[in-house]
This record gives sequence, structure tokens and C-alpha cells, in this order.
Amino acid sequence: MPHDVSRREWIKGLCIGAVIGVPGLSSLLRRSAHRGEHEEITDAERRAMADVAESFRRSIDAPGLSIAIARDGRLEYAQGFGTIGHDSGEPLTTSNLFRIASVSKPITSAAIFSLIEDGRLRADDTVFGVHGILGTRYGHRPYAAGIEQITIDHLLTHSSGGWGAEHDPMFLNTSLDQAELITWALDAQPPSNLPGKAFAYSNFGYCVLGRVIEQVSGRSYAEYVQERILSPSGISDMRIARNSIRDRAPNEVTYYGQGEGSLSDPYALNVSRMDSHGGWIATPTDLVHFATHVDGFNPARNILRHETITQMVTPSPVNPRYARGWNVNAKGHWWHGGDLAGSSAILVRTSSHFCWAALANTRVASSAAAIDDMMWRVVSKVAAWRSA
Repeated sequence: MPHDVSRREWIKGLCIGAVIGVPGLSSLLRRSAHRGEHEEITDAERRAMADVAESFRRSIDAPGLSIAIARDGRLEYAQGFGTIGHDSGEPLTTSNLFRIASVSKPITSAAIFSLIEDGRLRADDTVFGVHGILGTRYGHRPYAAGIEQITIDHLLTHSSGGWGAEHDPMFLNTSLDQAELITWALDAQPPSNLPGKAFAYSNFGYCVLGRVIEQVSGRSYAEYVQERILSPSGISDMRIARNSIRDRAPNEVTYYGQGEGSLSDPYALNVSRMDSHGGWIATPTDLVHFATHVDGFNPARNILRHETITQMVTPSPVNPRYARGWNVNAKGHWWHGGDLAGSSAILVRTSSHFCWAALANTRVASSAAAIDDMMWRVVSKVAAWRSA
């Protein structure tokens, strides 16, 4: 998880003015009709930003790195660095797609809150059991203690009582489909705590939320998210990843694991099964565009009501630094990192009306935190906005 570091104390109000012409992006994010306070950065500042990005890319031995920055819904900077793969000479562009890992969680949270906003779901609805949204289709009754008390909000806030990172069901039994895995987890790995008592970051919980979305909407998870969240945000090229290198999407990069063991092999993962907790592929501009449509700054632009967004980013009772699909802090910044074999990702929304994202196609230890720190250094290179 990204951490609040001293560097952020002096750049928390940064405004970014880099403008790089990127073909095809004008239909995605509005550009200002005149520059005004969005002054162009100097060539020297652009070089300084690129130097930080390139240094980071080389430090983690990533073939490619892609970044995007927006202010008040306008794209201010977007750039790709390196190539799509170690064995390819094809330059990386801003159109290349990456696995975004756990940056998928804010997207799933927004989809859940759209159903709440539409009156089709409540945060305190239970999930399993005869009175739950998913009924008794998963697992075998009688359920272990606490399972029938798990609510939508418990899953959103990682407080369901179990299925944390230490024994993450999403990286086990990769041959099982989602329904089979949920049944196995309910039966073989019941929660160790009652819901609502403790924070335990749970990919599995967000997998279950994907099934809730399907049950309530009557659509597949990906179809509903595309229809209700991505399309209204002007995003058309995001999709759920496939597992093998030969099945990767057009314009998708190649991923490279580092280290040993099956979890270091990007193509040994069942990423498609991770859909609602870590399965999307996107460009950084896609992610920035999504964030600018749920940032809470402009009701005309946002796809959820202000009160809905406020509920989404209010710290949970069990963790003051995590809300519902977003990390949060007292400065009003929201973010989520992504860390998966072959993938490093970050999405940030700052209190100073900026949204930015960065994606790389490899992972090293703590690379989600490192890519976050890299982006704060990138934006700090624009001198005119340091005191804004």
C-alpha cells in the first residue's frame, strides 16, 4: 500500500501543467480552450519529468512504463516510456494496455455504489444465506459462524472477518471457476473473525462483490461495469484480461515476472477469474478518465452523486486509511495501488483536483508503493505549480 511520506507534505497542492500531444486522446478528456492557469511547462521540466520516469523504469527493469495526469477533468500530460516487451523493439505508446491488478477495486466499488444509488442494493444488505443477495448457491449450510452476517459494506471495507492476504483464495486452486472457488472458500476457509471487527485486505471479498453485481444487475460483471461506469466516463477499450500470452488483447503489453515461484509467473495466474478485484486491463489515461468522473469535484462531470461519492470515500470503522475501494488520508487524497506478478500500478486523486495513473509491466518488491512515489516525484518537477 502507498504510504504518506514527507515528500507529500510540500507537494500536496501540486498543479500539473505538462501538455503533451497524444493522438486520439481528445475524445477522452477535455482540453481547456485556452491555457490560462494551465500554463505549458518548459522543455527542461518535461525532460526532468521524463528523467524521473525513465530512471524508475530502469530501476525495476521494466520494459515499459506509461503515465497520465489530469487536472479538473482535463488531460495535462501523457507519455509512454520504453517498449512493450523485453524482446520487442516496438516503442510503448499511451495506447498500450496493461493489467491494472488491484486498481480494479475502485472500479468495482463505483459499480456497487451505482446500484446503491439506483436503489437496487443497500450497503447493509447481507450477502450469504437465505436472506442474502447471493442466497445459498455457494458453499454448504450450515455456514460457519459469521458468514450469514457479512454485508456489502463489510466486503467493501475488507472487514468480512476472513480471506485475507496470508491465505488468499484468489491465488489457490487456479483451475476452479469463480463459483467453485467461492464454494470452496466458504467451506474450507471460513472467517476467523466475526464481520466488522477487523481489517484484513481481501481480494476474495471483491471477487464476491463482482458476483453481487451480476446477481443484482442481471448482467455479467464486465458488461455492467462497461455500461454503467466506463461508457459514461468515455472509456471503450478497457476489458478483462486473459491468462495466456497468446490470448492477450490487441495493444496489450507483455508481462515479466521477477523472482521465483508460481506467483512470479504472470502467465501462471488465473487473471480472468480475478475480474472484480484485479482483472482489468487499461491505459493510464483510461484510469485517469475514470477517476475524474468520480472525483467529487464537478457534479456535471461525475457519474455518481456527491453524497454517493462521499459515502464511498469515508474511512471505514476498522481502518482510518481505507474507505470503500480507495485508500484515503486526512489531506483528502484518495488512491489505490496494484501489485501482481508482472504488473505494477497506481491511481491517485489528490485534494488539489488532480488525478494521475502509472502502469508498468513488471513487479519487484513493494513496486506499488515505489511507482506511487515515482509519480509524486514526476509531478514535482513542474516548478510553477509547487506552491499552487
